[in-house]
Amino acid sequence: MKKVIAILLMLTMVFSFAACGGDDADNAGSDLKIGVILVGDENEGYTYAHMEGIKTAAKNLGIADDQIIWKYSVAEDESCFDAAADLADAGCTAIFSNSYGHQSYMVQAAEEYPDVQFVSMTGDTAAVCGLDNMHNAFTKVYESRYVSGIVAGMKLAELIENNEVPATGIDADGNYKIGYVGAYPYAEVVSGYTAFYLGIKSVVENVAMEVTYTNSWFDIAAEGTAAESLMADGCVIIGQHADSTGAPAAVQAAQEKGTVAYSVGYNVDMLSVAPQAALTSATNNWAVYYEEAFKALMDGEDLAVDWSEGYETGAVAITELGESCAEGTQEAVDEAIAAIKDGSLQVFDASKWTVDGKNLTTYTFDSTIIDFSTGNVVYEGQKYEAIVDGAFVESNFRSAPYFDVRIDGITELN
Repeated sequence: MKKVIAILLMLTMVFSFAACGGDDADNAGSDLKIGVILVGDENEGYTYAHMEGIKTAAKNLGIADDQIIWKYSVAEDESCFDAAADLADAGCTAIFSNSYGHQSYMVQAAEEYPDVQFVSMTGDTAAVCGLDNMHNAFTKVYESRYVSGIVAGMKLAELIENNEVPATGIDADGNYKIGYVGAYPYAEVVSGYTAFYLGIKSVVENVAMEVTYTNSWFDIAAEGTAAESLMADGCVIIGQHADSTGAPAAVQAAQEKGTVAYSVGYNVDMLSVAPQAALTSATNNWAVYYEEAFKALMDGEDLAVDWSEGYETGAVAITELGESCAEGTQEAVDEAIAAIKDGSLQVFDASKWTVDGKNLTTYTFDSTIIDFSTGNVVYEGQKYEAIVDGAFVESNFRSAPYFDVRIDGITELN
């Protein structure tokens, strides 16, 4: 009888432990509280993409809405530190910000709150600032910019074949003129517009690109004006690394008045504002990063110091092809993506571009962070050879882009 009772007690304990184990597994992330600092809101494409990525990751992992605290339209000044401090004091165990201009304030907050993990998107100091709780993340969006350039190149080739490029769209050297609306002359923008240009050039060899800067990440009017200026100079393709619908809308309006021009956007599908002018947009799938980061936090694992992924993990993409895209574009896109994934296509293949008429065989990337307003070194970093096996390796030594080479064929107007 005692033996039977002992067996029953043992079985009861086994089932009890199993039930408790199940509860622990189900509630692994129940104590997680996430803070999010955003430079904009849902009306700004870049921020909207982050918001969608966070929401998708949270849904996939069973993270409840009340476990995320949002801070919208936080300026790139002391407001960011104040927002980070508020989130830390509210019990957030990890805080994410989505703008480069937030980074110095996130570092300040990381120093003040050593038990909280901080992630500054597009940042460049995590590996050199000496803080274990500071991290950077960005995608290899230059890959999708290259592919979006192929989309633009296919359209340009079609225009050339049909003799639809106006005389103003060809420069004195016989190059077809394309334009690009950039936010700032930072490496992130330079890397992106160079990849876009090289994507076009892989289809149409004789192209020249003009870049104009708005000095703002989000300025609908300035982006529209910049696009109008580029079109007035004869550019028939307008790309962008700026966060609003200003440029695509301007291209659509010009097209409706008879101008031959097409747009390639950024972050979100631009077909709603430019149904005939928009070809596609280079975009990020932020859910890939956020799901990985949130899962690590739930499992008690360390976050990557520098995280950067591209097509291989689905972290970048282009949006739906517009109705104006040239025949065969989808096939060209699929081929390029497959080649990027298997490594046979290197976006910054150094044999495909020159500087002052010569191919670069060596280039030193210095990860030291300098305050350009004073010239003082903020953080001392290592030096790396960036051209490896004949290609510039981007976002390898840190997540933030560092390709800042000004190559032949591209002119910065301001």
